[in-house]
Amino acid sequence: MSEPFGALRQQLVEAATAFAGSPGAVPGILSGIVDDVDRALREELEIFPVCHHSPASALAMVRRLREKQPKVIYLELCEDLAPLLTELRNCRLPVALQAFASELDTFPKDWGPLSVIAPITEASAEYQAIAYALETPGVELVLVDRSTDHVFQWQPRTSGASGEETPADAEPSGAGSGVAPSEADASDAEDAGALHGDAVGIEIGDLRPRFAELETHLLHHGKVRHWSEWWDQYVEQPLVDADYATYRQVMVLIGSLFRRLAPSDTERVTVDEDRERYMWTRMREHLATSGVDRADCLYVCGAFHAASRVEQFGTGPDAAPFEISPRTATKWLYGLIPSSHSAIEGQFGLASGSVSIAAATWAKAVSRSKLATFQLEGQRGGKKKPARPAAAPVETAPVADQLTQFLASPPDLHGFDEEELLGWSVDIVRLARRNGYLASTADAIAVFETSILLAGMRNRARPTPYDFQDAAVTCIEKDVVPGRRDVRRLCEILLGGDRVGQVGYEALPPLARDVYDRLAPIGLDLRKSTVQRALLDLNGQPELVPCSHLLWMLRYLLPGGAVRPIMGSRRLGERSVQESWDLSIGKHQRYIIELGYEGVTVEQVVERRLRRSVYAPDATAAVALRAVEDSILFLGSRRFTDELGARAVELLSAERTVDDAPDVLRRIRRLLAHYRSTEPELPSWCASFVTTGYAHYCTLLPTAFVDDETGVRQVGAMLGFLFTMEGLALSLGCDRAQLELAVRQSHPESPAKVALLWAAQHQLGLLPLADLRARCADLLGNPLVVPTFPQYLSGFVQALEPVPKLAAFVVEVMSDAFAHLPDPVLLPWLPTLITTLRDQAGELVPVLIREAGRTFPGTLPAVDAWAPPWTVAAPAPGAAAHGGGAIGGLGDLAGGGDGFGPGSERWDAAVPVMRLLAGHPSSADGIAGLLGVPGDGGASPGWSDLELLAASAAPGQASAAGLAGPGPSAVRALLADHPATGEALEALLAVG
Repeated sequence: MSEPFGALRQQLVEAATAFAGSPGAVPGILSGIVDDVDRALREELEIFPVCHHSPASALAMVRRLREKQPKVIYLELCEDLAPLLTELRNCRLPVALQAFASELDTFPKDWGPLSVIAPITEASAEYQAIAYALETPGVELVLVDRSTDHVFQWQPRTSGASGEETPADAEPSGAGSGVAPSEADASDAEDAGALHGDAVGIEIGDLRPRFAELETHLLHHGKVRHWSEWWDQYVEQPLVDADYATYRQVMVLIGSLFRRLAPSDTERVTVDEDRERYMWTRMREHLATSGVDRADCLYVCGAFHAASRVEQFGTGPDAAPFEISPRTATKWLYGLIPSSHSAIEGQFGLASGSVSIAAATWAKAVSRSKLATFQLEGQRGGKKKPARPAAAPVETAPVADQLTQFLASPPDLHGFDEEELLGWSVDIVRLARRNGYLASTADAIAVFETSILLAGMRNRARPTPYDFQDAAVTCIEKDVVPGRRDVRRLCEILLGGDRVGQVGYEALPPLARDVYDRLAPIGLDLRKSTVQRALLDLNGQPELVPCSHLLWMLRYLLPGGAVRPIMGSRRLGERSVQESWDLSIGKHQRYIIELGYEGVTVEQVVERRLRRSVYAPDATAAVALRAVEDSILFLGSRRFTDELGARAVELLSAERTVDDAPDVLRRIRRLLAHYRSTEPELPSWCASFVTTGYAHYCTLLPTAFVDDETGVRQVGAMLGFLFTMEGLALSLGCDRAQLELAVRQSHPESPAKVALLWAAQHQLGLLPLADLRARCADLLGNPLVVPTFPQYLSGFVQALEPVPKLAAFVVEVMSDAFAHLPDPVLLPWLPTLITTLRDQAGELVPVLIREAGRTFPGTLPAVDAWAPPWTVAAPAPGAAAHGGGAIGGLGDLAGGGDGFGPGSERWDAAVPVMRLLAGHPSSADGIAGLLGVPGDGGASPGWSDLELLAASAAPGQASAAGLAGPGPSAVRALLADHPATGEALEALLAVG
């Protein structure tokens, strides 16, 4: 090997010395490494070791494929992903191969859904091998790694389902910058990094130390901040121009060292060895069945696996067999999803910008070497690069001699690309000025010189992109402005940016293609990753109504940001005339693709999700009512809606808590209003829900009143259901006595619930308003109770839900509280009142405000003369005004009041009252019975007298009837004995 690897040699030897356990073990480790390299390179089936997303590996792969032109390529990738590879022609890289399963078998249910992804970038050896195999006739590509089902079979049941392939010590984004990312950058990174979701990542060539201490040692002695920077400085840059023999030796050497220094008793080592046994078994099976010559094959795997020491290693006849377990019955679905550089970095614990830097290094190396890479049709844009002639084989020395030379060679300090660094320095200043930084030519010079200085301080022969990033941050980013991109992010953009891939139309599942087709009338290019505004005039363009319906369903199914309504709404009883949408479907293409795993159409996916939600183990009646509402809005299937409604009745009857009572009340009210306005009769499930809920909440009411874990809000919602649904429930056969009995059996202790109970008793007629007012006055007058009075008031506020007619009384009580509570009690309580009203009774505040507006004066001058209506003294019983043209009341009728008789003004005003009493004798008899006076159903002479009086329209008629003066009758006696009743009746009828 040549001198550029001297620094790497020194790093590896120091690591072996530090972690060998004893000084005498170092020679054994080094000799073992030589044996591993010799074993890998002597294997008849040529092993090509790679590192994931490594430009050096990709360049070496291109050179080797041009030279060897193999007929069979064995690739370390899940074998069941093979059918997806041909679809890469229709995509823009980077994309990820995905296997998805929501219907699990054998696996724990809390693992679902299961998802495995394998990202592909152009600057990777695996993509070059795939492109070569797909574009070259007669070449077979065989995936030999474990299936996605085995990925989870071999995973410990005690751990979660995601992240098995992800390093535990992932590198933080922007490590070492000393500057927090801006809000814009955080949003961009979050969107791009979420492309993989919580899928398990599978990638060829995970070449990284298997324990944190070794990685920390290498970073410390290499004077770098993170693993990506160490790999780029000590391996990537020297290997870019290395010959094939040197490349293979270095990669296997690194893999062997990491393998020998890693702990051997970890579960990860066991999984790695099982994967190697699996791959060698599959390759031997294929060689036996196909009969292909080993010399015409190429095995592409990670350098860690190339240094394998399992007994199944190799294709010789003495290799040990390995039994592969069958797959489970889990139904796996396959497809392609978009990926991005930042998503790959986040998935595999790489430093922010490292994949973008690798892409820039790849492009630079390809341009410098004039090497014709392999590309599929979708990536080369129709332009096919001419193939270069194969290079002549290179004569190499024996492996042991080359490794000895490599480990003993001193480092060679060579120059750097000064022109490239100058270009970066100038471009970063230009980009910084566009983003609001006060950068100048002097800053460009400073960035250039600082990059060289940092490289020298870190013992680097030439500045790396990481040195350039640190220099730019030091020289340009003198302040941090919220919302502005930081300089480190600008450096990433300059060096290639976060490239986001896209899956082509032909490679999409049927549902995703159906979405694109149905949204075509909008006239937007939905493949763009930018946010686009769609304006829908549903009256002027009726053909856009199906598009609107689909967009609302997508908003229900997709995460926020993919489809966002700006104007318009979709609720029961509403229809938008115009709508405005912000669409970012191209940016969230992954989620639409994953919808295709759940069904063929969007409607089918909505139905499946609604059914799954109501039959989930944690489903509640509120969840089922929400599903009913969504079914009406999106599907319009009466049969399916009735099925969900019947499930809501089952869930309500099975509930033993009332935590969701407010949500249940709100949703059933909305659904009842919808059905009453759109259908001639209520569905049967609605009637069952009301009757079941009435009996259910009556049963739980006494317990809820005394249960400390049940809040006032929940009890108020229960009472709201019972009182507002009472008329419908009684018409459907419920018994009101059940509610009265439940209220009488309730004995709460907390003040708020006591106030709720009083409100319920008042609604049932068990507690008159005067008595309720007297109880509140007693509370305010008791010094021992005054500190807890705010809690009573909170209960009264919550009582507006079941008893809205108490709004005036609540305003009265609140006014008395503000007037009489001492400041030590009132002031600490005010914040609690505000937060309680905001969090628990937001919809009740407008009721209080309207009532207060009617109660209190509307102008400032009126405040001085204003008196609370509840403090004004009531008139004395039986008192009636007779002056000033006032009309006498029923007392005049009873006792022949002064100036009262046929023809008088008061007589004419009293005629409607007399006609009312004469026309409804049973009502008057009922009132008389309540007052202790027996009634006779209108058979007494008094009733006939009253009828004659009511029939009188003129004095002449009265005289003809012989009624010049009032005669004795039972009605007159009744009214005379109970003048307050007459006054109340005439006030009700607006008489006098």
